[in-house]
Amino acid sequence: MTVYCLGSINADVTYRVARLARPGETIVAQEMRRGLGGKGANQSVAAARAGARVVHIGMVGAEGDWCVAELASYGVECRHVAQDAGPSGHAIIHVDAKGENVITVFAGANARQDLARIDAALGQAGPGDWLLLQNETSHQQEAAQLAQVRGVQVAYSAAPFEAEALRRVLPYVSLLLLNEGEFVALGAAGIALPADCATLVTQGAAGAEWRQGEARLQQRGFAVEAVDSTGAGDCFAGYVVAGLEAGRGPEEAMALAAAAAALSVTRPGAAGAVPDRAEVERFLSP
Repeated sequence: MTVYCLGSINADVTYRVARLARPGETIVAQEMRRGLGGKGANQSVAAARAGARVVHIGMVGAEGDWCVAELASYGVECRHVAQDAGPSGHAIIHVDAKGENVITVFAGANARQDLARIDAALGQAGPGDWLLLQNETSHQQEAAQLAQVRGVQVAYSAAPFEAEALRRVLPYVSLLLLNEGEFVALGAAGIALPADCATLVTQGAAGAEWRQGEARLQQRGFAVEAVDSTGAGDCFAGYVVAGLEAGRGPEEAMALAAAAAALSVTRPGAAGAVPDRAEVERFLSP
């Protein structure tokens, strides 16, 4: 079985600051790092490090070779990652002393996906496989439709939150992933969930809640000393989907994902902060 991901690939530039700037204020950064990021790349890396076979579908610009090489170094299959002459996606990230962050994202090549390439990449997909989607690329709805036709389950991270994008994709979604703010925005937009769609709401350090019909499953968070929370939600998402794809129930999949996300915030970076499965299992061992 396989986890496919139509997902963003970004060059992250991270600035560590004593505190986050107020509007109109200039502050001095204490450190600057460049690394692989993007919600799609982060989720692909997490699913791969959790033990899944992962095929990434994406696009980078002329300067994006290093992003693809780093993504592949984590065990993600990248033969369906294309390159064009325009700029790659990138993100500017500020992280404060408490590990909180603010992020500005430029879509770049992520907005220039090709539907024929997506169709070709999903050509071998079928029942038992999963497709990961987020709101940082073009063609989410078309990809979700192609997946549904093939019997592939779709996990959709509705971030950055956009109500109309969610409405278009939602009819094809098996698992909707939201943080607490996005869950509130969902309700404010008056969007009704399909009866067969599960919702997974992440709650930061408090953990996460799985909702399906009247059923509720709560996963507690793990107390750790946070260094950088960038990508923690993506780490959680990738681990959860890898667990479900492997046949684990939501409760077990969430426990692994919560531990992985907790470990990820104890180190700087996004994709590079994702722990492997062995480390997660050691963390969970009594």
